Amino acid sequence: MREFGYERAHDVAGAVALLGADPGARLLGGGTNLVDLMKAGVERPSLLVDVRELPLDEVGFSPEGGLRIGATVTNSDLAAHPAVRRHYPALTQALLAGASGQLRNMATVGGNLLQRTRCGYFADLAKPCNKRAPGTGCPALAGDHRNHAVLGASEHCVATHPSDMAVALAAFDAVVSYETADGPGELPIQEFYLPVGDTPHIETALPAGAMITGVTLPPAPAAAHSRYRKVRERASYAFAIGSVAAALDVRDGVVRDVRLAFGAVASRPWRARTAERALTGGPADPAAFASAADAELAAARPLPQNGYKVTLMRNLVVAELTRLAEEAAR
Repeated sequence: MREFGYERAHDVAGAVALLGADPGARLLGGGTNLVDLMKAGVERPSLLVDVRELPLDEVGFSPEGGLRIGATVTNSDLAAHPAVRRHYPALTQALLAGASGQLRNMATVGGNLLQRTRCGYFADLAKPCNKRAPGTGCPALAGDHRNHAVLGASEHCVATHPSDMAVALAAFDAVVSYETADGPGELPIQEFYLPVGDTPHIETALPAGAMITGVTLPPAPAAAHSRYRKVRERASYAFAIGSVAAALDVRDGVVRDVRLAFGAVASRPWRARTAERALTGGPADPAAFASAADAELAAARPLPQNGYKVTLMRNLVVAELTRLAEEAAR
C-alpha cells in the first residue's frame, strides 16, 4: 500500500472540491471494499476523502410518495428502516443477505453502489485483467469462470457485479443522485451501470469528480409484495452465484405489474425486461413464469463451467413468482 493523504469532508461541496483537485482522490465511506482493494494494490489512491460525517444519513419519504435514501446510510440502518421493510421488503432482504452484520454496520449505500467485482483475476496483480488494466486480456475466459457472467458479457470481460442491494434497487427503478462541481445530477440505475462492451474498466456513467448523494425509490404498489432470493455456495456469508429480486401485483389471477432483476449473472444488475413484458397481462401461474424466464434467458451465453446458472435462474424466477402469486391469492 502506497502512502496516501486523508481529509475529512465537512460538507458535500467540500468533498466534491477535494475530488476535483486531485484525480487520484477517492471517497471513503465504510471502506469495506475500497480498503481491501488498497491492501491488495488494486486501488492506489493519493487521497482519501472521508464522507461518513456528512448529513446524508437519513431515510425519508419523497414528495411523490417513494423513498429518499441518503448516500451515507449504512446497510444495517437501511435494512431495519420500517418504511423499507413495509414498502420495499425485497430491499431489506437483499441487504440482510449481502454481508455479515459487522460489514453491514459499516457499509454505506453510496459505497455499495460503487463496489468492484470479486473476480479473483481482478484482485490478483500477478494476472492480467481488462477491468483493472485495460488491454491486458481476460484470463477468466479460459480459466476459472464458474461464478462468472452468462448475460451481457463480452470477450473483454466476464466478471459479475457483486452487489445484492443494487439488484433490488434495479427492480424498483431507483434513481441515483449525485453532486459535481457544476451542480447536481441524476441517473436512473439502469443508466448508472454501463454495459461491459470493450471498456470493462468504465463501470458507471457517473461524471468525473462526482459524488453520490442519495438514491430515490419511486412509489410502486407492487414493491410491497416483493422478495429477494440469493443462492450462494455456503449458507452463511458469501457472494451470490445467482439471485433474483421479484415483485408481483396480481388481480383475479392476472399479472397487473411485475418487476424482475437478476444478480450475479452479468457485469451489472440485470433488469429482466423481456420476462416482465411476457408476464404483464397474462396468467399468474408457474407455466407462465417458466416461459417468461426462458424468454429472458434465451440471451444467455454461458461458458463451459457456468451453464448451470441458466437453469438456476429459471428455477429461482419460477419459485419466487409462484410464492408471491400464492401469497396474493390468500
